[in-house]
Amino acid sequence: MTTGKINVSVENIFPLIKKFLYSDHEIFLRELISNGTDATLKLKHLTSIGEAKVEYGNPIIEVKIDKEGKKLHIIDQGLGMTADEVEKYINQVAFSGAEEFLDKYKDSAKDSGIIGHFGLGFYSAFMVAEKVEIITKSFKDEPAAHWTCDGSPEFTLEPADKTTRGTEIILHIAEDSLEFLEESKISGLLNKYNKFMPIPIKFGTKTEKIEQKKGEEVAEEDKDKTFTEIEVDNIINNPNPAWTKQPSELTPEDYKSFYHELYPMQFEEPLFHIHLNVDYPFNLTGILYFPKLGSDLQIQKDKIQLYQNQVYVTDNVEGIVPEFLMMLKGVVDSPDIPLNVSRSGLQADAAVKKISNYITRKVADKLKSLFTENRADFEQKWNDIKIVLEYGMLSEDKFYEKAGAFVLYPTVDDKFYTLEELKTNLAANQTDKDGKLVVLYAGNKEAQHSYIETAKEKGYEVLLLDSPIISHLIQKIEGDNSNMTFIRVDSDHIDNLIKKEETAISKLSEEEQTNLKTVLEAIVPKQTYSVQLEALDSNASPFIITQPEFMRRMKEMSQSGGGGMFGMGNMPEMYNLVVNTNSELATNILNNKDAAAQESLIKQALDLAKLSQNLLKGEALTAFVKRSFEMIK
Repeated sequence: MTTGKINVSVENIFPLIKKFLYSDHEIFLRELISNGTDATLKLKHLTSIGEAKVEYGNPIIEVKIDKEGKKLHIIDQGLGMTADEVEKYINQVAFSGAEEFLDKYKDSAKDSGIIGHFGLGFYSAFMVAEKVEIITKSFKDEPAAHWTCDGSPEFTLEPADKTTRGTEIILHIAEDSLEFLEESKISGLLNKYNKFMPIPIKFGTKTEKIEQKKGEEVAEEDKDKTFTEIEVDNIINNPNPAWTKQPSELTPEDYKSFYHELYPMQFEEPLFHIHLNVDYPFNLTGILYFPKLGSDLQIQKDKIQLYQNQVYVTDNVEGIVPEFLMMLKGVVDSPDIPLNVSRSGLQADAAVKKISNYITRKVADKLKSLFTENRADFEQKWNDIKIVLEYGMLSEDKFYEKAGAFVLYPTVDDKFYTLEELKTNLAANQTDKDGKLVVLYAGNKEAQHSYIETAKEKGYEVLLLDSPIISHLIQKIEGDNSNMTFIRVDSDHIDNLIKKEETAISKLSEEEQTNLKTVLEAIVPKQTYSVQLEALDSNASPFIITQPEFMRRMKEMSQSGGGGMFGMGNMPEMYNLVVNTNSELATNILNNKDAAAQESLIKQALDLAKLSQNLLKGEALTAFVKRSFEMIK
């Protein structure tokens, strides 16, 4: 029997302190199972190259709870350790066996899936255990060893009678951590951290029904039964998840099935997926799914899971996955993403930036191929994905450069154009006096219906651009296309278009127009409305409310920045009241000598115009309804 002190040197004391300062004690189970996985994968590699003369077989990792004895067991069938190796790897804190192994076999082991980098993982056991035992037997023909430590630097190491290869770690759970003896707690941790570990993990047993075949010998009491119930190992993980396979090995149904494996409570099917698979200049695999998103920017993020060699790390992938794609779902797995000692934080470095750029490029390429291969299907899905793509154009220059090939601009009549197609189709009919292409659009098809119809009557094409960040995107597009401007159909700039018909001549003289404007401005609130007289067609609306284009855009940007993305403060309410001087109403207001009746006509007409723009609310709406009933009596 050997006794001694664990070698804790000045060089490794600080990582040890960090390890014990983990706020999240539950990661101990992930660390210990990761160690067991490493040991098993090492054995697999050594047997494959002929260095280990043993049968690899079908090893598993088993987790067992002994509630009465207050013990938790983690058992693997990996390569095990000799007593000397226990001295080397366990008693010298922060020495990573996986690192040494990878260095020794770096040429042949690079694809073996060994987790590595985490030399302190074993000692996380002491965050929940008052005493830890290791019973281990090496694949080499040497005696088994039994190591015991109570959390102090003191340990014992003696021979053990274990005859099978592998390692059993026994945690004597401390009084303040007895929750880790609950089956539901351990099951939840295994499902969170180890759901896709590459070695099968057994946790208890389960009952399975098997069909009885004719002629089989069965117990007398079971003779009349169609099925026999048997106890089998309860394997809680999927060692071969979809992202570890080649795309050619998977069917569309496989991808959908894996989506529901990741998100059991998600009942809607994803729209499409993107399979990430690269091994140079870094290693990265994964599958990203586009769910239905609509136009809501306040979508829950943190739905993409980060793994390292199938070990769950975090669902905070900020910095790795571009921000605009964090509204997606799926998995990213890379051994090249640097992790701190707790595996829960990411450090910014060149590799991470390359990975982020690759994901951006891969997503753009996939979107382009979907658009090219089946444009009709892509158009049908547009409203469900546009918010991600539009945000991507605003936040990622590399994505913006590629987006012209597949980002769409739909019309109110459900036609779809790319930006280049838009330029071609509008060039002949929608240019202003300076020759600049004018793109008319509506932000709300229902609320702006009258303006849309007026524009369509004049032969203009009207787009439907209704996402909450469209004003920002328009600014960016205009900045890159100096010969193009976007104008909303209810904007005051719409008359910059060259009209086919000649401008109408006002029926009112200049003096009458001056008098009419004086009367209107005395009643119409100056702080909100700027009165403008225009000679429009006599069939056009008498009162039309438009918004100053610049102020409207700034207001929209302010509103869409509510989540802090583009916040610009509160913008004031500013509108134009365009009065058609060729309307009968304008003449009636001017000629009415009863001041009260004149005021009533103006208020009623203004409220009708406000009603058409969804601006009439609360007390003003109540007063309008009451006044309308009085008028029709």
